[in-house]
Amino acid sequence: MQTSSKVPALPTAELHLHIEGTLEPELAVDLARRNRVRLRHPDLASLRRAYSFSDLPSFLDLYYELTEVLQQPQDFTDLAEAYLARAAAHGVRHAEVFVDPQAHTSRGVPLEVVLDGLAEAFRTAEQRHGLSARLIVCFVRDRDPEEAEALVPRLRPWHDLVIGVGLDSAEVGFPPELFRRAYALAADEGLHRVAHAGEEGPPGYVHGALDALGVERVDHGIRSMEDPSLVARLREEQVPLTVCPLSNVALKAVPGLAAHPLRSMLDAGLLVNVNSDDPAYFGGYLHDNTVAACRALGLGAAERRLLAENSFRASFLPEADKQRHLAAVAAAAG
Repeated sequence: MQTSSKVPALPTAELHLHIEGTLEPELAVDLARRNRVRLRHPDLASLRRAYSFSDLPSFLDLYYELTEVLQQPQDFTDLAEAYLARAAAHGVRHAEVFVDPQAHTSRGVPLEVVLDGLAEAFRTAEQRHGLSARLIVCFVRDRDPEEAEALVPRLRPWHDLVIGVGLDSAEVGFPPELFRRAYALAADEGLHRVAHAGEEGPPGYVHGALDALGVERVDHGIRSMEDPSLVARLREEQVPLTVCPLSNVALKAVPGLAAHPLRSMLDAGLLVNVNSDDPAYFGGYLHDNTVAACRALGLGAAERRLLAENSFRASFLPEADKQRHLAAVAAAAG
């Protein structure tokens, strides 16, 4: 499987990737047929046309509709296998992958079906695809925070696979502070903590994620650049930010790649890296994002290397594994 660019892909960690967002139209149609699910879009061509969005809510409408085709453990295994194969072709050597259990349990799919199905693929990822993979369970922020709190202890049987919790879905109107208790419970369980903040929401949401939730990494965070004091804090504390350029353009968070703040974030000394978010919906996997953003912003080989290095520095890998991967980046970059 080849990437779309002639620019060689460097070894990279992917830290902002929703497994449900890797559901390509072809697989969605196949799974709908397998599980006898009737989709609003009657054929592959019309479903492909639906992968065009005006904002985050319009994307989420289709995103959650298509989760209906995921019903059996094998469905989740097939979804993960397809992502892992594509990720490997894009230089990914370690992935910390988001999953939204509430999007499935709320429609009657047991938690065990979701996590056991993904585990079947993830636990053999190194042997089959040459990359390690772990899960970050995200709380759906427009659902009752008490659901998130109840979910945390249920994750214990999968702690070899689930390394952290996150916060995603519609951001505006659902500030991080609502999930303070859920994150405290996760910290007590020894889980890492990340959260989406500062994509469509204001810089104050990034402050909230840091202060109320104690996050170790901020997902998106592009609107942090509107607050000089926040930029100074992120630089001083070297809080990682997982940026998704093609997603930001597709959802109108920025008017175009040339206006994306990635270069400004790098120039400000922030620990930023590039990811693909929901690549089936937004037109590109990890290396596509890196190449497109670098071309649009005039970033060269040195910046591509820094982005790859930052991805491993921002990961939750043990230090020895980070150093091994950083050496691989150095060797590949020449």
